[in-house]
Amino acid sequence: MVDTPTADSPAEPDITHINPASEKTWFGHPRQLARLFTTEMWERFGYYGMRALLTLYLANYFLFSDRTTNGLYGGFTALVYLTPLVGGLLADRYLGSKRSVKFGAIIMSLGYLTLSIGAGLGQEAKPFATMEGTRYEVVVDKASPTKQQYLVDGASRLAIKGQEDGTVQLVAADGSIAKTVAKGVLEFDGERNPLFTMILLVGLSMVTMGNGFFKPNISTMVGSLYAQGDRRRDAGFTIFYMGINLGSLFSQLLCPFLQEAVGWWAGFGLAAAGMLFSWALIQFDGGRLDGYGEPPAGQPDRSMIIYIGALVAVPVILFLFNNLMNAPAPVEGAGFIPYLVALPLMGKLLFGTFLIGIPAILIWSAMVGTKTELQMMLAAMVLIVFNVFFWTLFEQAGSSLTLFADRNTDLSVFGWFTITAGQTQFFNAFFIVALAPVMSILWTSMAKNGIEPTIPVKFSIALAGVGLGFLFLVWGSQFADAGFKVGIWWLAGLYLIHSVAELCISPVGLSMITKLSIARIVGMMMGVWFLSISCAQYVAGVVAQFASVETVGGQVTNPAVALQTYVAVFWNIGLIAIGAGLVLFLLSFPLKYWMHGVK
Repeated sequence: MVDTPTADSPAEPDITHINPASEKTWFGHPRQLARLFTTEMWERFGYYGMRALLTLYLANYFLFSDRTTNGLYGGFTALVYLTPLVGGLLADRYLGSKRSVKFGAIIMSLGYLTLSIGAGLGQEAKPFATMEGTRYEVVVDKASPTKQQYLVDGASRLAIKGQEDGTVQLVAADGSIAKTVAKGVLEFDGERNPLFTMILLVGLSMVTMGNGFFKPNISTMVGSLYAQGDRRRDAGFTIFYMGINLGSLFSQLLCPFLQEAVGWWAGFGLAAAGMLFSWALIQFDGGRLDGYGEPPAGQPDRSMIIYIGALVAVPVILFLFNNLMNAPAPVEGAGFIPYLVALPLMGKLLFGTFLIGIPAILIWSAMVGTKTELQMMLAAMVLIVFNVFFWTLFEQAGSSLTLFADRNTDLSVFGWFTITAGQTQFFNAFFIVALAPVMSILWTSMAKNGIEPTIPVKFSIALAGVGLGFLFLVWGSQFADAGFKVGIWWLAGLYLIHSVAELCISPVGLSMITKLSIARIVGMMMGVWFLSISCAQYVAGVVAQFASVETVGGQVTNPAVALQTYVAVFWNIGLIAIGAGLVLFLLSFPLKYWMHGVK
């Protein structure tokens, strides 16, 4: 809720061409929300379907190490949320939200199609081991329950058994230990085709660029449906957010299913088809979105220059991915400053943009805005900083939690059937779809009774919740079976807790940006919101690297060590999240004053 506008209150996009009394509604909301809901649903169908496959594709198809896999995944998702900063600005100044969304949808669809073509034409990487300068072939018995790895030494096939102290035993067929190799002496890798590795990175680069135009501007269009002070806004964003998860729900089941049944190319191909549906809905809207997301009046048409510039920027993103993959590992004990200096270009770009951009926007707000506007912008920026904490930990879902599901989770459902590790990400989407209407009704009911928590309190609940989810899984790890695998329901419980936490921050955060931002930069502020998530995604990749374990041909050498490693990381980040939630709760009281009635 926002108090009655005053001269000091920020203006919102002009929607005076709408007569609220005669406006047709969709479940009590502007009918245009239905089309934007469906457009976002299909876009997220494509993105989350691809994301459900990506970590496993990198680790099990290309045989990248856990460090490279988690780093590349984190870098990709970081750029996915960084490019909206530019996409939102270009839409505000020149393109308008609607044209930006259409252009982004096309580029993303082509990116998914590129991944599909690369997977269809390429070949899986071949595992090998290097020991004392000699290279050995490695084979993996994927038909065995443990997917045992073997090192081929002439006519002998020696089973690879990782030990808790980091050593590796090579076991002969008769069960005798042929050799014990000291930690770090036996190195594992995969032989990859450079052409198809390049195709992979090109596809990811196109998805990254397209998302920059799509993501911030579809949310901006939703915000423009509501007048200032309209109590339906939070509920509308929650419904919109349910559309995101409705799309991801089905894609996270279907894309991994097609990958398992047909091949990697089919999973990525389905993601491309979903993205095309999204584009068609906004392209052929039948005039239903006329007046929303239009280019700013009086500005020259520079759309073609922007489109060409975006395509030219794809190789730049490709360069950043290559730089990230080839970055040396940080030196232990070197200190924080040397660590920052040694960051790959992507890390420097993200942190530099965030550390410079936030103060710059606040300085600009102080120069051109009123005192009220400045205080509201300050409140928004504080919440944006805590948003980084939340998404850093929440986004372990696509990296360390997916690998945990693949390696240390019993994926049997009541013994009736078994799902894949990629499909476990569907739990989050399922719980969001099931709980979003409940949360929407809850917020509306509490608002009517004057007891709705403030936005900062909702954020603090979210932070504590994401921490409790990890601690719940740590508790469940005590009941792992003899194969060091945790029951799937412990992982499902984590996603249930995380989903409730997510509903306390993400749709509320999108709505918060449209409420607290100075109107003429609301698109850019939406981009700043996604910039905070971008930084979080990058740090999430770094955090996931702490959970890296040794693998051979995509399989862990010691499940016991893998379980211990994951549990230690999840315990630490769970405690950090709860601590951050408590700090924000204490800050919620001064933030409430700065927000000047925004609830």
